[in-house]
Amino acid sequence: MNVSIFIPARYASTRYPGKPLVPLTGADGDAKPLIQRSWEAARAVEGVTSVYVLTDDDRIADAARGFGAEVLMTSENARNGTERCAEALAQLEVEPDVVVNLQGDAPLTPPWFVEALIERMADWHVQMATPVLRCDPQTLQNLVTDRREGRVGGTTAVMKTDGSAIYFSKEVLPYVASLSAPPEVWHHVGVYAYRPDALRRYAGWDEGPLERAEGLEQLRFVENGAAVTCVPVEARGRVFWELNNPVDVDRIEAVLKKERIV
Repeated sequence: MNVSIFIPARYASTRYPGKPLVPLTGADGDAKPLIQRSWEAARAVEGVTSVYVLTDDDRIADAARGFGAEVLMTSENARNGTERCAEALAQLEVEPDVVVNLQGDAPLTPPWFVEALIERMADWHVQMATPVLRCDPQTLQNLVTDRREGRVGGTTAVMKTDGSAIYFSKEVLPYVASLSAPPEVWHHVGVYAYRPDALRRYAGWDEGPLERAEGLEQLRFVENGAAVTCVPVEARGRVFWELNNPVDVDRIEAVLKKERIV
C-alpha cells in the first residue's frame, strides 16, 4: 500500500498557544521542538511512503523545513486536523491508498501503534481506524487527576464488542469510582488512518453538536453513522501521553529520559 503520514500542526492552540514549537529535552540533554519529535516518531514507522507536516503558520513551516520535513501549507479555515488532512490530500499529485493523521502533540507514539493501524487498513472494508490503549495505572491516574483539577487531558474511548466505536470523550469513561478497583478504561491514541474517500466525505459534513461539545474531530464520523474501527494496541512497557497542557511537558520529558530517547 501507498501510505502517507500527515502531521497537522497549528500555532493558535486554544489551550496552549505555540505548542508545536515548545522545546522538549531528550535523554541526552538536547531540546527539540514538539513538532520535530512528532515528525521523528512518524519517520520511525515502517511501511510508510511519505511524511508531511501540515500547517497554516510560517513559523511552524520554517521550523519543520529546518529539520528536513516536507511541508504542505493549508488554509486557516481548517477547524481540526482531519479537515487539514483533507485539504492536504487534494494537493498531492499521487493519491495514497491510506492517509495516517499523526497528531503533532503525540511525540511518544510508538511506531507499532501506527503499524497496527496500517495492517488493519489492509482490510479494504475498513474506512477509518484509530488505536486504543488500555489504561495502565499511571495513565489512568493522570486522566483522573487532570479532570479533578479542571484540566482537559487525554481522551477515552467506549466501543462495542466488535471494536467499533460508540463514543469518545474528554471525560474519563466509564466512570471511575475508585482507582484501587477501576473499570476497564481505554485511552484513545490521537492517530487516525483514513481511506481518501472517507476524508473527502468528512470534509463535506457539517460539525455536529457532539464534536462541538467535546472538541473531538473523530466524533463527526460517529455522528454521521460512519464506522470508526478501534484497534487495540499494546504499550509494551512504554508510557503513552500527549502534550495537551503545560504540565505535560514534565511528564513527556520524564518518559524521554526513562526510554533514553534523544
